[in-house]
Amino acid sequence: MRVLIIHSDYLKYNVKNKTSMAEEISESQKNGLFNESLVVFTAVEKKDEINPKGIVKNLVKEIIKTNDQVKAENIVLYPYAHLSNSLSSPETAINILKDTEEAIKEKGLEVNRVPFGWYKAFEISCKGHPLSELSRTITAEEDEEDEEKDEKGPKSKFYIMYNDEIIDTDKFNYENEDLEKLTQYELGKGSSDEGEPPHVKIMREKELCDYESASDVGNLKWYPKGRLIRDLLSDYVYNLVLDQGAMPIETPIFYDLSNPAIREHAAKFGERQYRTNTKKDLMLRFACCFGAFRVLGDSFLTWKNLPAKVYELSTYSFRYEKRGEVVGLKRLRAFTMPDFHSFCADMDSTLEEFEKQTEMCIQTGYDLDVNYEVIFRATKEFFDQHKEWMFKTAAKTGKPMLLEILPERKHYWSCKIDFAAIDYLGRPIENPTVQIDVESGKRFDINYLGEDGQEHHPTILHCSPTGSIERVICSLLEKTAKEINEKSPMLPTWLAPTQVRILPISDKHVEYADKLADKISENNIRVDIDNSEDRIGKKIRNASKEWIPYIFVIGDKELESETFSVTVRESGEKVDMNLNDLINEINSKNKGLPYRRLPLQRYVNNRIRFN
Repeated sequence: MRVLIIHSDYLKYNVKNKTSMAEEISESQKNGLFNESLVVFTAVEKKDEINPKGIVKNLVKEIIKTNDQVKAENIVLYPYAHLSNSLSSPETAINILKDTEEAIKEKGLEVNRVPFGWYKAFEISCKGHPLSELSRTITAEEDEEDEEKDEKGPKSKFYIMYNDEIIDTDKFNYENEDLEKLTQYELGKGSSDEGEPPHVKIMREKELCDYESASDVGNLKWYPKGRLIRDLLSDYVYNLVLDQGAMPIETPIFYDLSNPAIREHAAKFGERQYRTNTKKDLMLRFACCFGAFRVLGDSFLTWKNLPAKVYELSTYSFRYEKRGEVVGLKRLRAFTMPDFHSFCADMDSTLEEFEKQTEMCIQTGYDLDVNYEVIFRATKEFFDQHKEWMFKTAAKTGKPMLLEILPERKHYWSCKIDFAAIDYLGRPIENPTVQIDVESGKRFDINYLGEDGQEHHPTILHCSPTGSIERVICSLLEKTAKEINEKSPMLPTWLAPTQVRILPISDKHVEYADKLADKISENNIRVDIDNSEDRIGKKIRNASKEWIPYIFVIGDKELESETFSVTVRESGEKVDMNLNDLINEINSKNKGLPYRRLPLQRYVNNRIRFN
């Protein structure tokens, strides 16, 4: 908000003409005279819509501070759009001015508000002393004094939850180093967010993706191998949610913040809203929630339809993360988020679905071979009401987890469970989540006809079975960095861009390598051939640098025997196999998991180098 504050001898105004956004006023409000006044000319801006309450709070504070110095008899709030070229919606501006007026009245001061949306003639006499003309920019940010007050208020309490017990975090015996790191991080005692995590170097070396300097920060460019991994992970989540009964949908990436429900929900993401500079006040979605809510809100639902489940893979969702916090695949401004929403009739069915979706999230850790540490979060009221259920759900993980008890509900959710991998530097990478949303059904006017013949608002479960696709890849790469001294780094076989590489000793062996590659690829296995003129030793080293799970050499001996000495990366062993043995072993590892064809030329020597 832009503000011009004038300590005046008087302010006189007369209403002339009405604009399309004018508020309704009485005859007495069409002119006014205020003597010995502190006149506050205000322009409410687009960015103020993120946190209107914060704007009101800080505007009132600034007005009172100034008035304590000049001792004016009246305070006059005067809407003055000319102070800014980035104005908020009229609705927001009027509400902020009305709330400011009421807040000043509560302080026992005389305050008047000049009508909004009218052309006015005005006359003002400025007193001319050093404090009689002040310009200010009002933001919603809290100052240090406010933060100190907040810190004295009720805080979340953290415990370890395990085997039907709740244990103080400082008394628990941490046998799991990752859980201890997560706990320390949540308590503000762990690793900072400074330093580049090793996956950034790996994603470039393996030609998965890289920063795009011609775009905004936090928007990546993806090379064929990285795109393949993203697509496989997307297919994987698609299959998971369909098994849960989800219906795939697709919705826009832009939303109009003049819509009250969208604006209110978006305000919870504060300054992370990614806005566009157009005539409309549009925001790029930070999740698929708006689209899912509107699809169900426009549908006719009865209790027989519930739980109703919809799914969308957002390519992309957008969050305006701070420039200094954007790093690699861990924190982006544009990311791919699998969003699964379930609309439930009552809390009993909500808790039942929550359990199923928690089990699905746990399964992703097994399928991706990533260790998740878990945080169960709930308000004190929810925990007290559903303590037995929370212990039952927590037991499904088979491991201790961090428990956060919030003194009161601050968000749209009353309970959620978060799964996090721990990176090489000891910091959490947020992955799967399930959340109980107790606000949005009402906010977005989503209704279902109950068995009682009455309309009700559903409870909504938000679930991302893996978290953002980019963070899944981040977790996989960070895992390899953590294990580098224990075993050869690699991706799960089903995600490896090339699963088998054939190394012909010379040109005369390429034709046979081609025939083998044809048979392997017919069995839904990605295979390529290193047809370069390099010596076999270098070909083996190159394949190893690419983390290829299975490699074998083709020479005269192999032509005759049809048995190959296969280097298996996972075990580090060389195993004699025929072609069927190799195919069967790989297919056993890929069973039930998605497959896509190799997105590169079969001959390695013919490929483009992307970095």
